[in-house]
Parts: sequence; structure tokens; C-alpha cells
Amino acid sequence: METPVRAKLGLAAAAAAGAIAAYVYYRYRSRLKTDGNMVLRSAYAPAPYLIETVDLNFILTEEQALVKSTLRFVCSGAACPLYLDGEDLALRSIALNGVPLVEGHDYVLGAEEGLTVLAPPASAFELSIVVAIKPQENTQLSGLYKTSGNYCTQCEAVGFRRITYFLDRPDILSKYTVRVEADKALYPVLLSNGNETGRGEMAGSRHWASFEDPFKKPCYLFALVAAKLEGIESSFTTCSGKQVRLAIWSEAENAGQLDWAMQSLKDAMAWDERVYGREYDLDVFHIVAVNDFNMGAMENKGLNVFNTACVLAKSSTATDADYERVQGVVAHEYFHNWTGNRVTCRDWFQLTLKEGLTVFRDQSFSADMTSEAVKRIEDVRVMRAHQFVEDAGPMAHPIRPESYLAIDNFYTVTVYEKGAEVIRLYQTLLGAAGFRKGMDLYFERHDGQAVTCDDFRAAMADANGRDLTQFERWYTQAGTPTVKAVGAYDSVKHIYTLTLSQSTPATPGQPRKLPFHIPIKMKLLDNKGSCVLAEQVLELTRQKQTFVFKSIRTVPVLSLLRGFSAPVRLDMPVSNATLELLAAHDDDAFNRWDASQQLASRVLLALVAEWQVSDRQSRIQLDLPDAFVATFRATLTAEGIEPSLKAYTLSLPEYSVLAQEMSPIDPDGLVAMLRLARRSLARRLRAEFTSVYVSLAPPKGETFTVAPEAVGQRRLRNVCLEYLSQIGDAESEAVCLSHFREATTMTDSLAALKALAPFPGAALEEVSDAFYSRAKANSEALVINKWFAVQASTFVPDALQRVQALMVHEAYDGSNPNRVRSVVNTFASANPAAFHARDGLGYEFIGLQVLELDKRNPQLAARLCNVFRDWKKYDEARQALMRAQLLRIRDTQGISKDVLEISSRSIDG
Repeated sequence: METPVRAKLGLAAAAAAGAIAAYVYYRYRSRLKTDGNMVLRSAYAPAPYLIETVDLNFILTEEQALVKSTLRFVCSGAACPLYLDGEDLALRSIALNGVPLVEGHDYVLGAEEGLTVLAPPASAFELSIVVAIKPQENTQLSGLYKTSGNYCTQCEAVGFRRITYFLDRPDILSKYTVRVEADKALYPVLLSNGNETGRGEMAGSRHWASFEDPFKKPCYLFALVAAKLEGIESSFTTCSGKQVRLAIWSEAENAGQLDWAMQSLKDAMAWDERVYGREYDLDVFHIVAVNDFNMGAMENKGLNVFNTACVLAKSSTATDADYERVQGVVAHEYFHNWTGNRVTCRDWFQLTLKEGLTVFRDQSFSADMTSEAVKRIEDVRVMRAHQFVEDAGPMAHPIRPESYLAIDNFYTVTVYEKGAEVIRLYQTLLGAAGFRKGMDLYFERHDGQAVTCDDFRAAMADANGRDLTQFERWYTQAGTPTVKAVGAYDSVKHIYTLTLSQSTPATPGQPRKLPFHIPIKMKLLDNKGSCVLAEQVLELTRQKQTFVFKSIRTVPVLSLLRGFSAPVRLDMPVSNATLELLAAHDDDAFNRWDASQQLASRVLLALVAEWQVSDRQSRIQLDLPDAFVATFRATLTAEGIEPSLKAYTLSLPEYSVLAQEMSPIDPDGLVAMLRLARRSLARRLRAEFTSVYVSLAPPKGETFTVAPEAVGQRRLRNVCLEYLSQIGDAESEAVCLSHFREATTMTDSLAALKALAPFPGAALEEVSDAFYSRAKANSEALVINKWFAVQASTFVPDALQRVQALMVHEAYDGSNPNRVRSVVNTFASANPAAFHARDGLGYEFIGLQVLELDKRNPQLAARLCNVFRDWKKYDEARQALMRAQLLRIRDTQGISKDVLEISSRSIDG
């Protein structure tokens, strides 16, 4: 849209203005300098101007949102042209110290984005800007947008530039005051960051509210909500005695599902005071849950905005895993108040500074609230199934990247989950007390600042008198190190010698790697699992080191990498018998689980190898070894094992974990052998599975609880149900049908639907229809997402056709990220046999979806495009088909930089 000022310019003046704009755009823009189109960490420079205060006035109507901003600038160096980021804004006016500016003389607009004030004063000045935006047309869900008729914001990472012209970078810290006005009937709830300072009525059935945040913050933490919502309220008394008002909001149909989030918030506030000494600092804390959201949640200061999937929970709509996710995400966003808000990032390359640290904090909180051992296994499963894959592919990057084209592409499992593992390394090296000393010093030094990962490392080193120079390599080097362990025992001298060596494969842009500083927890056991040498931490800092242990009176069994003490692969020659011993007797719960997984992986990969060289008739004869079934039976029938731990031990390794051990990956063979193994175990251990399943039946009328023991019992019972369903006969079908009919929780209802999904027939039809109809009648969007996801992830011969049919279902909404992920992303990531079908139709379907999604939501499209990332690891025929889709995506005219980066790096990596 042309601004009134621009329309008055003649052609010559417009051309001159365009030339000026191009010059200042590339020289004075506020973002980091680039190498071509890439933004580089090495090019960081402080902004030439700072913004001390920000006053925002939003006038919301059905046609547009008018945003009036008053910004007080100070020059931090020599005066120079001032570039402000801006995107999809219609400029209405701009004034400097109250004097209107003239386009082409005082300022220029960039050809595509941004605005440059050509000659701002060297002294402090005030810039007043009025822009108009159309939130109802904002399908990117970045900036200010409308969802289900409500106004909402999402500004991280670079969404604030879609609200007004600004220095949109995280090192610009300002104090904000905000005024919002809107129609009272349509938008009765008005919220923004900080404490409310006023509220009133206006003519024309409108109303207003004002807010002040006393703490400086970057613009990515700005939030605004104007909506018709219902909610619940409570309060929390901090350790200093301050009363904090707590409020959680969502659409009316969701209001009955907010209690668990409120309890989780209170638990998180108390835990952060107890464990880290961090007290909440405002008078109010709001959470708003919306249906349309690209991420899980956002930690805006005092006004967290959430995806409903991470807030809503009641027993009839949320599974136990949903409850745990709500608890963890609510805590995560609250913990950001100190690790992300009070201390924030200097630039987006430091993203892991706030995210890796806060993930570690939420993992520790969840472990304290549930089971430390179970939580550790769950976190490691994510690392191995997803982060190790990312580390071994074309998108491999350090937890602190060196460059990016679109920062939204680096909200990854590497930055988050591996970043959390790196924080855990500090704790392992320094001990819990030393780590707390480092955290205290970090807060003391940097409260109210925008800092770097190096600042965090320095606080840890200085607080503990440790040299952590080499530790920086965890921030600078990509890839997963492999630690090789070789032990030798001298029975004459009673000496055990352990030699550890490390190596890290080449990753894009990093052909050679230096040794990491790797803490490795170890313990020596005897052949009955008793302690021979107490647990200790070995520090592997060189490529190869030898550790000697004296006075070892018996042949030891090595328990290594206890608790997954470092994010590495372990290469240690060990017999099946030793793995069986560790699986049965190691006193480290993670290592017990890991030993059982290693045994299962060996068996499954051996079966795949046999399957690949067998003809059709021979494949029918393949089966699990008797020894493996016997070990599995022993675990299934053992007494005294925590139910959740037993459930995870009985679960076979995931497809993505096994695929990492294959070259090339054979999706047909791998899926076939996983199905064979589950069916074989079910048939051969039917009586044992049935016995355990029956013993775990909940008493009628039992009150629902998410206590760890109750969750574990449901988890184990549903694992047994899943195995029994694989038999596929009338008896197993009847068990599944009864399970659904008697279910009193979503955990059990969903387990029955999943169990029956591969077996078409009357039982599946009854369960599926009832599941969907109940969700539809109760307007339970998240439950409908579950129904979609079960079908999209189930392998049946016509899986692709079923997914395509789901996309024209009455409940499918291609504009809602949750709904798209439940169908399209689930098919691509959780249905490998169908997605990787030899005819390439699965690839073609996803390629088309990436292009269609990119037109309205580039972030969502880019994440979907990632499913082609590992194309080089498959056979040549599949490689050619996937590469063709990547080329098609990359070469499409007008593709977003988000999708361009993923497709280009996937092709070139």
C-alpha cells in the first residue's frame, strides 16, 4: 500500500529515494552484517542507537489495528543514519521530536522492508510513528495476528517488526508502557506485559486498558492479547511475602481444562525459589492459551502465550503424557522469567543461552515432580531419536550456530535438548553445589543485561575456580562425539585399566574436530551387580586417555556413561551376557534400560540383515531368538521394578534410533522386522502379557491421579495391550474393544484406538467413530488432533490415500498449525513405511504440502521440509526421488527464506 507521503513524490524523487534506501539499508540496518544472505555471528556489532523507553498505543478495529509508538532514542556512538526493521506495515506518519518527517528528505522506506531516518540527532530524541496493520490477514502467526476472532502476538524471534518500525534485535532493552483499546463486547479481556495501571470505558461500546512493565526487556518479549476469553484465578505468596495474582485464560469451551496448568505454575514458582533462590518480580502472572500458535509457548514477561496443546488438561481429554508436557512447558516458560527475561540473549546466535539452560531447569523440575529415572530415560530417548539424527545430517550445527538465513530454523533439538545436556555437563563437572554457585554469580553479574554463552561459562568458571576454556568446544563444534572404551584387568596385580578415546565425525563446514571436555560417570560392579568401585567422574579431555584403578579384587563389570552423563555415543565391546547382567543388576536405572535397548537393537538389526538376503518364503520363517524372548519374559514378569521403567524397558527401540545403525537405511526391512518382533513377542508371551495386563486393571470408581505410580501402572498396562493387539485375532480384538469401553481416561481410550488402528473391522469402526463423535460433540479440538494423528501414523497399504482423505474431512483446518501437524507432519515423520514407499508418492505429497504451506506459514513449512533432510542415507532410488522434491522446493519462485535455507542445506549437505 502506498503511504500518503509517498504518493506525492514524483518519479525522479522516488528513484532517488530508492537509491538512498538501498545504500542505508545495507550499511546501517540494525541486524547483523551478512555474508551474501547469511547472517554471521562474527559480524555482531552493538547497535548505534539504544531505545530507553517505548510507549505503545493500540487502536483495534475489525478493519485494522492502528499502532502508535513513541520511542526515546539515545545515540551510543557517532551519529549515523538509523535503520529500523519493519515488515508488512502501512506507514501513516512519522515525527522526530514532534516535527513531521518528509519521505525522501528525512527518511526513506526500504524497497521490501524497513525504514531509515537519514540524519537523526546525536543527542537523545523522540521518534513518534503511526502504522496500520491487518492482523486478520497475518497467516504467518508472527507479530500481531487474529486467532479464532481474538487478537494475539508472537514476537520471538523477529515478529515485533510486523507490529511497528523498531530495532528488532534482542540486545535493545527498553521499558514499556502500553495502552490498548477495542470493542468491549468483542474483546472484553485486554492484556499486555507488566502490571495494569488503568482501565476505563469509551464511547461506542469500546474500552481501554493500560500497562507498565518496570523491567527493561527486548521487543521479542512484548505481548498483547485482546480477546473474548474465560479463565481461572488464584494467587501465590512468594518467599518474601508478596502476593502474586495468577490468571490462566482460554476460549470458553476450554475453561474447564485449566486447573492442572495452574497447579503446575504454582509448583514451578515454589521450586524455583527453593532450588535457585529466584522469586517472581511482578504483581501478576498471566497465561493465555490460543488454538493457532506456531510454537508450544512463549515466555513474554508476565503474559505467557501458549498453544492450547501445552495448557489444557483433564482426564477425559488429556493423556498422562499430555499432563507431563503441560507441567513441563508451564514450568519452562515460567523459569524463563530469570533465564531469558531478566537475563536475555545479546543476539540470536546465543539462543541456547536461554533455551538450553531453561530446558535443563524444566527437566530437573519434572524429575523432582515425577521420577528422576523415568524422566532421564525420556529425555535421552529424545536425544537419540532426534538430536543425534540432526547432528549426523546436513542441518548439523553447534548449539551456538555461526550463521543463519532464517533464525526460525534454529529452534532445534540441538539448541534446546543438546543445549540442556551441555548445561548438565557443568553440573556433572562442578557438582550440584558448584553449579548453584555458578548460577548465583551469573544472575548477580548479568541481571538486566543481554549477554552471551561465554558470559555464562565465565560465571561457572569464576565461581568454582575452574579453567573451562576447552569446554567452549561444546558451543563451537557440531556433531555427536563417539567415546570408545576398552578395559583390561590384571588378575595378578588387581589392577583395572580403562582406556577412553574420542572422535567426532565431520559435519558441514567442520571437517576436523578438536577433543571435547567430556565428563563420564563410571562404576565397577561384580558379576552379581554388587559394587567393586564406587561411582566417580572421569574427565576425558584428550583424544585418548588411560585411567588406572588399583585394588580391584575381582574381575569387574564396567558400568559406563551412567545417567547418560554426556551427549555422546558409546563404543564399548560387550557381550550379550554382560548386557543381560547390566540390564538385570546395574544400580543405575538409565544403564539398566540402555542395556536392554542394546540387546533389542542387536536382535532387530540382525533380523533386518537376514530379511534383506532372504526370499519371500524364507522371510516367513524369520523369528526372534529364544534367548532374547527369555530375557524379555524375565523383565515382563519381574517383581519390584518401577512400572514406568518396566514399560520403557519392554518397548523396542524406535525406528529412527535403529535407522542410524544402517547404511543405507532400509525402511521396508526395518518396519517389517519391528512388526514381526512385536507380533512374535505377543504370541509367545501371550499368557504373561495377559497376566500383567489383568493385574494392572484399575479398581472401579478409582479417583484419577497423575501420581507417578498410577501413571506407571497405566503406562505398563497399555504397553501390554499394544503387544496383545499385535496378535490380531478375535480374542485380542475383544480385549482392545473392552479396554476402550471401560476406559475412564484419555490415556486408556487413546491406547485402545492405537491398538486397533492397523486392523480394519467392526471393532475399529466402533472405537474410531465413538472417539471422534465424542470429541466433536464436546468441541475438543486437541482430542480430534489425536484422532487424526492415529490414522496418519498407522501403516496400512492405502495409508497415503487415507491421509489425503483426512485433509478434506469436515474437521480438517489447514490454517491451524496443530491440525496440520497432526495429519501431514505425523504422516511424514511417524509413518516411515508409507512416507518412504518405493513409488515416491509419499515424497511427492509432502513436497506439495511444503509449497502450499509456505504461501501462508513459512515456519510451519520449513519444519515439514526437514523430513527430507536425511535423503542421502537411503538407497539410490529413494535418494533420487527425495532429491527431486528438494530441488522442486528450492527452485520454486518466491519461496520463503525459511524453506530456502532448509531445502538448500539439505541438498548441499
